[in-house]
Formats: sequence, C-alpha cells, structure tokens
Amino acid sequence: MKSAYIKTIAVAFATLFVVSCSGDKKKGVDYNQFKTEVQLTPEQEKSFDEITAKYQQLQEQNYQAAKAQGGNMDRVALGIKGEELRAQQALDMAKVLDAPQMEKFNKFVDENSRKRPRYNNELLERIKGEAQLSEEEFKVVNAANDAFEKAFSDAHDVYHGNNDLAKEYWEKFDAQRKAAIQKALTPEHYTKFEEIVKDVQFKGRK
Repeated sequence: MKSAYIKTIAVAFATLFVVSCSGDKKKGVDYNQFKTEVQLTPEQEKSFDEITAKYQQLQEQNYQAAKAQGGNMDRVALGIKGEELRAQQALDMAKVLDAPQMEKFNKFVDENSRKRPRYNNELLERIKGEAQLSEEEFKVVNAANDAFEKAFSDAHDVYHGNNDLAKEYWEKFDAQRKAAIQKALTPEHYTKFEEIVKDVQFKGRK
C-alpha cells in the first residue's frame, strides 16, 4: 500500500551525521545594497531601516535558538521560520514602498535569501497539476521531498564550506528522492514529473 510505502521513504533517506562545525555564521541579506538601487525618501528610508532591522533581529534570535540545540540543530525548522519572517517582512514593507519599489524589493530578497533545498510549493503544484497525479501519488512526492530536505540539511555540518562536497550530497539525495517517487508514480506520470523538474539542480552557496 502507498501509505505504508510513504512511511518507509524517510527511513530510506536516514543517514546520521554527527560532525560538529563551528563558526557557521549565516550571511544576511545586504539591505544597504538594495538602497543603492532605489530612490527612497528620507521617511521611507527611516521606516525601511526599522523594518529590516526588526526582522534581522528576529532571524538572529531564531538562529541562536537553533544553534543552542548543538548537534541537534533543526535546519528544516529554521528554514521554515526564515520563510515566514520574509513573508511578514514583505507585508510590513508594502506599507512603506510604492508598487515598483516593492517589486524590486521582493526580487532582491528572493535573489539574495538562502532557499530551502527542496521543490518549492509553486513547483509542487505544477507537478501535481501538470502530471495529473492522484492524491496518493502526490503524498509520496511530498514525503520524498520532505525526506530529501531533511537528509540534505542534516548533512550540512559535513559539507559546510565545501560546495563540491555539498553538490555531491545534493545529487545523491536527489537521486534517492527521484527513485522513491518513480516507484509510486505510473510511468506516464513519472515521465511528466521528470520533464517538470529537469531544470532543478544544485546551486552553490554564495
């Protein structure tokens, strides 16, 4: 049964990495750089600085709380919280910037923020709709995607600072993700799935 198969996916990805890594300080978005690309009024700049400072502080608090867990840092949860903070920051910023400025701001943040290493929600919806997946098939895709993200995130302390090694781990776990999905989808659905995700590849950290 597919429900039983879904439960085995996470196990298939399970590999424990008990290697500590010090000095893992995340680079934040350089909002001063953004201010050189747009023309803000003094009032806008004041509010802009207050908003970005607020959310940078919240992000730092989340990071320090996660770091306090030591070897048990939950990087997936940290990534989810980061996405939530960026979404809330955008809502606050929309009250300060005009429409063209806001469009540039969203693009700037998107291009300079660290992304979660997974099929994002937009791509998942494309997979479900364009590949015409059943609910059971889509559950397997989600489970494999979640397992991929956790496995790659858990391996972070092993490949940290080494993009070549990170790429090796990403490709290994991506192959496992696709293999798990292939077992659950019909051949026709999997062929369409492969077509949709063909451009998804490892992106090195800046």
